[in-house]
Amino acid sequence: MDRFVLSVLVENKAGVLSRVSGLFSRRGYNIDSLTVCETSNPAHSRMTIVVKGDEHILDQIEKQLAKLVEVISIKRCDKSSSCQREMALIKVKAQGASRSVIIETCDIFRAHIVDVGIESVVVEATGSEEKITSLIRLLEPFGILEYVKTGLTVLDRGSSVMK
Repeated sequence: MDRFVLSVLVENKAGVLSRVSGLFSRRGYNIDSLTVCETSNPAHSRMTIVVKGDEHILDQIEKQLAKLVEVISIKRCDKSSSCQREMALIKVKAQGASRSVIIETCDIFRAHIVDVGIESVVVEATGSEEKITSLIRLLEPFGILEYVKTGLTVLDRGSSVMK
């Protein structure tokens, strides 16, 4: 199955997220990642939806989304023509000598320590999904207590804008 990223501009109204996610569940499609935020125009929100499937499934999803009154526009985003980023907060055990190795590892990944405790640190990392996954794998031997990721956020390269 292929992985697709959709950027969907919607009206910023209560219930729109529920209608969009309901559309996916009614048809048996899983959402791998979903991020939503108000745009520079407070009347609109932008959803970045990551789904797995084939071209037929994606065509069906796009057609069903287009039927929703609140959907303004839909755009497929590929890696070559868009900037795709994810953010993660990772809480890692950090005691004694391991703390300096964790800090060095974070420096390599341009990640930031945003909280320091007696026995742990919280790391903030932003970048591609691959970068975040690699950092998590390198921090695992120290003991990851918990982590959370935002999901993919995408913008087209160049001067084109979604309207």
